[in-house]
Amino acid sequence: MTRKDLLDIASLQREEIEFLLDQSTSFKKLFSHSVKKIPALEGKSVLMLFYEASTRTHSSFEVAAKRLSAEVTNFDVAHSSITKGESVRETIETLQAMRTDYIVVRHSHPGLPGMIARQTTASVINAGDGAHEHPTQALLDAFTIKEKFPDPRGKKVLIIGDILHSRVARSTSTLLQKLGVEVAYLGPGSLVPKYVPASIPRFTDYETAMAWAPDVVYLLRVQMERQDVQFFPSVREYHRVYGITNDRLAEISDKGLFIMHPGPVNRGVELCDAVMDYKRSLITNQVENGISVRMAVLDWLTPGGEFPRQEAYAAPQRAGSPVVTP
Repeated sequence: MTRKDLLDIASLQREEIEFLLDQSTSFKKLFSHSVKKIPALEGKSVLMLFYEASTRTHSSFEVAAKRLSAEVTNFDVAHSSITKGESVRETIETLQAMRTDYIVVRHSHPGLPGMIARQTTASVINAGDGAHEHPTQALLDAFTIKEKFPDPRGKKVLIIGDILHSRVARSTSTLLQKLGVEVAYLGPGSLVPKYVPASIPRFTDYETAMAWAPDVVYLLRVQMERQDVQFFPSVREYHRVYGITNDRLAEISDKGLFIMHPGPVNRGVELCDAVMDYKRSLITNQVENGISVRMAVLDWLTPGGEFPRQEAYAAPQRAGSPVVTP
C-alpha cells in the first residue's frame, strides 16, 4: 500500500488515509518521548521547490524530513535560472540529474505538481497548487480532528470564508467526507462556489449555519492575493458578518465547539484576538501535527519505479467549479 506521489486527496482510498493517520499518531508519540531523529530516510534527499512564499508548510516539511534523517535542499527560485526564462521542464531535468528522491512542490498553477511527477522518478508531494489542492493540510486537519473525536463519523465541520479560492477547503472537505464527517460551507455568496456537491450544505448567513449545529468551526484565511476583484465591501464588514467576533466566541464557548484555522491568521478579519487564547482552539495543534503528518507521508511514499499514469491524477479545477468528491 505505497505510492510514488501524493498529488491530491480525491484519489486516496480510505484505507490509505487511515494508514497515514495511524502512522502520524505513531510519529507524534515517538517524538513526545524526546526522540528527535530516526534513520528512516537516511541517505535520501528531499528538495524543497517552492514557487510561492510559505512559512508553515515549508518549515514543517523541512523539520519532518530532517527528523527522518533525510538531507534537505532548498531550491532558491528567486535566484535561479527560472527568473531568466527557464521553463519548469528544464528545471526538472536539471533536478532529475541531481538524483533527488523527493520533491515537495508549491506553485500558483493548478496541476503543476502532477506535471512534474510525470517527468521524474522522484516522489512528488503537492504542497499547494493554486486554488486546487493541498493534501497534507487536509491530512493534518483530519488528524487534529481525530485527536478530539477518535471516531469522527457523523461529526459536523462548518468551513467559513473564501471557499472559492481555497485549496484547503477543497482538500479538507473531500478527505473529511471520506471519513464520514459532515461538511458545510459558509461565506459571502460571491466566495462560495455555486456548484458544490449536494452533500455539502451551502450557507450565506452565520446564524443559519450555526443552527446546523457544527462540532468544529473551521475558518479560512481571506486570500486577497487570489482575488482579482472586490468580493466584499471591506475587511471590517467581512469580520462583522462572517468573522468570529468576541460575542460569537462567547456563543461558541458556551456550546463547547472547537475552532480551527490553517494559518496564517488575519486577526480582526477571520477572528478576534481572543480566539488565540480560547481553550478549544486547535490552531496550535494543527501546526504541531503538521510535522507528524508530513513525516508519515515522506515515510510512506516510494521514489522510483514507473511514472504514474496521467489519468491517475485528478484534473485541476477552476475556482467556482464543483469540488472533487469521492
